[in-house]
This record gives sequence, C-alpha cells and structure tokens, in this order.
Amino acid sequence: MQSMIPDYLDQVLHDVASNTSGELADYIPELAVAEPERSGAVFATVDGRVYGAGDIDTEFTIQSISKPFAYALALDDSGFDTVLAKVGVEPSGEAFNEISLERGTGRPRNPMINAGAITTHALVGAGLLPPDERVDRVVRGLSAFAGRPLTVDAAVCASEMDNAHRNLAIAHMLRSYGILDEDPRAVVDGYVKQCSVLVTARDLAMMAATLANRGINPLTGDRVVADSVVRQVLSVMATCGMYDAAGDWATQVGIPAKSGVAGGLIGALPGQIGIATFSPRLDSHGNSVRGVALFERFSSDMGLHVMEVPAAARAVVSSNHVREAGTGALRVIQLQGGIRFAGAERIVREVVDDTPVESRVVLDLTRVSSIDDVARRMLLEIARRLTLDGSEVYLVDPEAMVPDPDPGDGGRITVVDDLEQVASRPHGTLGTLGSDGRPPTET
Repeated sequence: MQSMIPDYLDQVLHDVASNTSGELADYIPELAVAEPERSGAVFATVDGRVYGAGDIDTEFTIQSISKPFAYALALDDSGFDTVLAKVGVEPSGEAFNEISLERGTGRPRNPMINAGAITTHALVGAGLLPPDERVDRVVRGLSAFAGRPLTVDAAVCASEMDNAHRNLAIAHMLRSYGILDEDPRAVVDGYVKQCSVLVTARDLAMMAATLANRGINPLTGDRVVADSVVRQVLSVMATCGMYDAAGDWATQVGIPAKSGVAGGLIGALPGQIGIATFSPRLDSHGNSVRGVALFERFSSDMGLHVMEVPAAARAVVSSNHVREAGTGALRVIQLQGGIRFAGAERIVREVVDDTPVESRVVLDLTRVSSIDDVARRMLLEIARRLTLDGSEVYLVDPEAMVPDPDPGDGGRITVVDDLEQVASRPHGTLGTLGSDGRPPTET
C-alpha cells in the first residue's frame, strides 16, 4: 500500500494552480527572472519522514525565511539577554522593509522585519566575529537545520547588494542608535549573503521540522539549538512571521510561519510537523500567493491550527485497581498517553479522591507516550507523599519516561521494567529485586 499523503499534496497543488495572481519580486533583478509557474509542497515529520509533491527539489534563495533560523543561532550563541537588549519581540504591523524602531532606544521591534534581522545577523557567533567568519557560522547553522551543506548563490547576492540601498539606510540608522557596533555596510553584506543561501522546499521542510522537533534535526539527530531557543523563535514566528498580515494569518491559518520573497514559505507545528511550500508569485505583503492558499488548505483540511487542540484527555488514568488482597495488597494505577499539567492534575485527583490504603502502590507508565517536566515533578511528588503515608511506591517505566526519578525529601521509589516484577516479590522487600537480576532504581 502507498501513502495517501503525496496524493493529497498533488491534489492541493492542482487546486491552487489556477491562481495566477501576484507578481515576482522584480525589485531584485535575479528574482525577477524566476519561473512563475513553479510550485511544490513538502511535509516533514519530527521522526524524519518526508512527503512531497511538485517542484520540491528546485533550488531558490532562502531570503527572509533565514530570519527565524539566524535569530535562533544568535540566541544560542549570544544569549537571550544580549539579543533582547538589541531586538524586541513586538509585532510591528508594518511591511518587512519599514524602518520600524522603538522611539528613544532605536531597537528594532522584532527580528522578522529587516531592521531586526540585520541586527540579529550581527549577533550570530560568540563575541564580535569578523564578518566573513560570521557568515560562515550562519551558513553552517542553516545547513545544520537543513541536514545537508548549503551554499550562497553569488549571482543573487551581488544582485541584491547592488540594490540594498534601503537596507543600508536601515543599518546606518541602527549604527547611529548604537544598536550596531560595527561598519553597517559589512553587516548588510553579510545579511544579504545570509538571504542568498540556496535551498529547496525539501530543505525548508526539514528546517521547519527541526524547530518542530525542539531543535533536533530529525534526519541527523543533531541538536542544532536549545529547547528554550525554539520556544522563543516559534513564539516570534507566530506573532511576527508574516509581517503586516500576521493577524490574519494567526486567525485563519494558525501555524507559526515565515515567508521569503523568492517564493518560499515555512510553517512549524511543535511536536508534529514541518511544512514548506514554494511558488514565486507574491501578494502585496511579500508572501507567496499560492503558498498562502496551500497553508490555508492544510490548516483547514487537517486541523493544523495551533489553537485547534484536542479535548482534554479524561482517560490519562486508564485503570485503578487492586491486584492482590491481604497484607501484600497491590494498588495499580495505570497511566496512558501524553501527560502534561492537566493530565497530571487528573492523576493527583485520582489519588486524592481514592487514597490507596494498600501497602504497595504501582504507577504504571507502560502506556505513556510522553511526559513533560511539570507532570514529571507532580508524579514524583505523588510518590513522595504516598511514601510518607506508609506505602511502598513502584514506578513501572520500561522506556525511562521519568529519568533519574527523585521524589525528594522523605520519598522513596523503586523503578522496574514491568508489573510482574512487583507482583512476584513479597511485601517488605522494596528494592531487593530488579529485572534480569539487576537491582532496580531506588531514590
């Protein structure tokens, strides 16, 4: 059997093909000669599977889609305090090339407009790098997101630099406010090289999937940036990524996104998927006309709007039963699914409302697919309080969903691989038997 996903992508590409509105980015001569009918769409999952249709391996320049990734590199290299002191995070409500600076400070409003992106470029690298080394760091960083070596298109770079008057004016203004600490022309030259990196829709989907996968490239397995950086980048993409169309995008599509004037468009849904489209004709906001239409379809057809979340799981506790009777009674609380705060609160409620009176209590994570940090801490606090109430507490955790469990002061927990290891041991032998003869983890 073949996957239906490429068939779906073929169909939606066919459906938007009749839309020939929009114009090429003719203010950059090299982009003005693009083939306007090119189009492609790619889905990349967080475990590395790629589905595509259309012109997914056609190379074009990344342009402004580089902005969130350069922002991520700057945050990772220079730290949040340094970057936020120079670049804000507020939507500007203006076009990408407006001189949108805060009154008094001269700080660009966000890293997705050109003023912020030029500043962000200057912050990539640990310390003040020479311009050539900084460009090399940016290209290597973008390559790490894509999972393959990327290069700069020299012809597009030269064409853009010959017409970079507005960006040079922005950079000189930033220098006058002390936002830039070096030669404005050198920074703009590096920024233009950043925008001139060649990519394909396949590359962009994998770059977006790396963001969706908490900064880990799904193909290479390499961590590109930290979790905290990804959260910051996706938040800014959601509010500022589509410039003065950001509000419409947030309500109609609801996928953190970024566009580029060469016709690329990316979206990243945390924990789910990276999406990329390519079609060169642009609307009045500088966004790909067909790309926007494709994303609207994806969001509508597949419920991908970030605010369209499933109903809260009421079955986090799949069962709560007594396995044995008498002095060795065993209370088994079996959990399932992905557990975050709301799910953990239901587990707490389950234990509070039906406080175990049995001598042994098992929290079985065999069917749990994920557990975040707050849920992990709440689960360990349950174990600690049960211990203080006199229960022996076991954690069935074959996949190490709770690594290095420490229930804290007065708590004690034994980790085993399966329920039978607990059932087969007498009451009062806590910690004396592990799987395959190995001692279980105790804390």
